[in-house]
Amino acid sequence: MSELIKGEKYDWEMVIGLEIHAQVKSNSKLFSASSTKFGSLPNSQVSLVDAAMPGMLPVINKYCIEQAVKSGVGLNANINNYSVFDRKNYFYADLPQGYQISQYKFPIVGEGKVTIDFKDGTSKDIRIVRLHLEQDAGKSLHDQNPSKTYVDLNRSGVALMEIVSEPDIRTPDEAGMYITKIRSILMYLDTCDGNMQEGSLRADVNISVRKPGDEYGTRCEIKNLNSIKFIKQAILYEAKRQIEILESGGSIEQNTMLFNTTTGKTRPMRNKEEAHDYRYFPDPDLLPLEISEEEVQKIKSSIPELPDELKNKFIDIYKLSSYDASVLTAEKHTSDYFNATINSNKELKKYAKIIVNWITSELFSLLNKNNIELTNSPVSPKNLGQLVKLISSNEISGKIAKDVLEEMFSSGKSAREIVDEKGLKQVTDHSQIEKIIDQVIEKNPKMVQEYLGGKDKLLGFFVGQAMKESKGKANPKILNDILKNKLNKEN
Repeated sequence: MSELIKGEKYDWEMVIGLEIHAQVKSNSKLFSASSTKFGSLPNSQVSLVDAAMPGMLPVINKYCIEQAVKSGVGLNANINNYSVFDRKNYFYADLPQGYQISQYKFPIVGEGKVTIDFKDGTSKDIRIVRLHLEQDAGKSLHDQNPSKTYVDLNRSGVALMEIVSEPDIRTPDEAGMYITKIRSILMYLDTCDGNMQEGSLRADVNISVRKPGDEYGTRCEIKNLNSIKFIKQAILYEAKRQIEILESGGSIEQNTMLFNTTTGKTRPMRNKEEAHDYRYFPDPDLLPLEISEEEVQKIKSSIPELPDELKNKFIDIYKLSSYDASVLTAEKHTSDYFNATINSNKELKKYAKIIVNWITSELFSLLNKNNIELTNSPVSPKNLGQLVKLISSNEISGKIAKDVLEEMFSSGKSAREIVDEKGLKQVTDHSQIEKIIDQVIEKNPKMVQEYLGGKDKLLGFFVGQAMKESKGKANPKILNDILKNKLNKEN
C-alpha cells in the first residue's frame, strides 16, 4: 500500500529493500565445533578455525545446511541442489581471516516470497531474491578502554542466513510487517530464535526515493538495525534527508549509513561497495555443496504448520477475520496459547472471537505492564478459557471479568475460585434487579422527570446508579430492559 511523502515541491515514493541477517539456531558454528551460546565471556568460544590460525581448514556443519533449507521452504523459495561458498574479501579488525566465507552467485536458496497482511483485510507479496549462508564476524568493543578497541571473537564463524528482498517495500510500516513475518516464519520453523536484542536477527535497509512512476533513484544502505521501531524511524529519516537534497538541486551519493538511535538521524559510514569491490571467488578449502532432491524432500516433510497455514485454518474453523488470525499467528507462542485455550473446553469453540479479544487486549495489556512474556503468563490457557466460559454463560459481566482477570494474574487462582470466593456471580433474577431499579427511581424523582421530559441521555445515569447498587453484578441486558419498561410506565 504505497504511501507518498510530501516534500516542499513534489510528492515522493519510498523504494525499500531489506537484507535480514538471521542467526541459524544451532549449538555449534558454521565451520567449527565452537559453541554459539550467547552471553559467554569474551573469546571463550573461539576455535583455531574461528581465529583464522594458519593451516586451519573449515568443515561444513550439516545441521546449519538443513536449517537453511528448512527456512527456504518456509519462505516459499526454490531450494538449489548445487551451491558454492565464496570468499568475500574485505579488511575489518574483527574479521580475522581478512575475508568472510559467504555465498554469491550460487546461493543455497533462490527466489521466494512472503505475504504481509494489512488491517483492512488486503495483503501484499514481498519477493525474496535469495537466502544465502555466511559466517558472522567478531565484535569490536569500543567501551572497554578510553584509548583502545578490543575484539571479541565469540561470534566469529557463527552461521547466518542472509535473506535479501526485492525493493518491493514502500513504507516503514510495510518494512516492519515484512520483518515481523520473516521472524515469525523462522521462529515457527525453529531455525532462528528471533531475539533482536541479542543480535540473533538484524537488518540492513536499502532505501531510495523517486517521484511516482520514475525510475529507481540512487539508494543508500543503513547498516545493523536490530529493532523494528528503529528500522521504521531510520527509513523515515533517511527518506526525508534524500528528498531535501533532491529538491534543493543536489544528488544522492550511494553511501553506507549508520543510524544513531539517540538523535534519530542517519550519518555516512563509508562509500557503498559494489560486488566487484569484494573480489568474490570460490573458497578453495570448501567443495561445492550438493544436496539431493531426496534430502530436500525429507527436510520438507519435517516442516510444521506455518503462520499462513495456521491463519487460514483459524479463519476456516473459527470464522475469525483475516486480521485477527494474523495477530494470533504472528508469534508461535500466541497461536499455541490460543489453541490451548480454545481446546480446553469443547464449548469454547463458538466463542473464538471473545477468546482472541481477551488474549490480545486484556491479557497482553497485563503482560506488557508487568514485563512478562506470554510463555510465562500467570494465567494458564485453561484458566482463561474458564473465564471466557463464565462471561459467555452470563455468570459474570465483562466489567467484573476484567477485575477477575487481574486477580487471576496476581494470585494464580482460577476464575471459578475467585468468583465463588468473592460472590461475584452475576445477578440475573428479575425480581432482585427490579427492586434495585425501584430504589434508584425512588431516590431520583427529579432525574426521572427530566428523562420523561425528553432528556434520553439520562438513561445512562440510571444504568450507572443501578449497577452501583448491585455492586456491578446485575446482568446489564436484563437491567436495561427492566429499567426502560419502568421509566416508560412512569410516563
